Amino acid sequence: MNPSIFGQVLGDAFHTLPPRIRDIHSIASRESWRGEATITRGTNPIANLLARIVGLPPGGARTPTTVEFVIEADGETWRRDFGGARMVSRYRALDGRLRERLGPMDFVFALEARDGEIFWRTVGVRLLGVLPLPSSWFTQVLCREREFEGRYEFLVEASMPLVGRLIRYEGWLVRA
Repeated sequence: MNPSIFGQVLGDAFHTLPPRIRDIHSIASRESWRGEATITRGTNPIANLLARIVGLPPGGARTPTTVEFVIEADGETWRRDFGGARMVSRYRALDGRLRERLGPMDFVFALEARDGEIFWRTVGVRLLGVLPLPSSWFTQVLCREREFEGRYEFLVEASMPLVGRLIRYEGWLVRA
């Protein structure tokens, strides 16, 4: 069996990560996790328009959150539900990087395992899969994953120059 997408991208460093991070990135076929998230959206009208286009959830504190992970031979689909607001991403390994398709956007991330956490750094973005966008627009799109008190935790922040914050969401998940 091939290693998970995150195992492929992180290589040997994947095996040094805490158990909950390895668990969530080692699902064999289909599994749901549940928890909660606090979501803060930007206030700039352009930021809110961009967030809606991409399909980012609205703001909310302690929002009930579920994620269904569907693993297939050619990638993973994450179906997130933030209190009824759905957000779907498709992931694939690509030349030692992680590729995410989110709405009309394709993101490419470099992943780094450091101090028991995974850090995502944006290294490329395309609109509709074909039109490259300036990487300088996306230097403030970051993600961190960690284990804390036996739970998987996530933090995602996305801001853009001149537009400011699009979204910041953080929370935790456990197996449903």
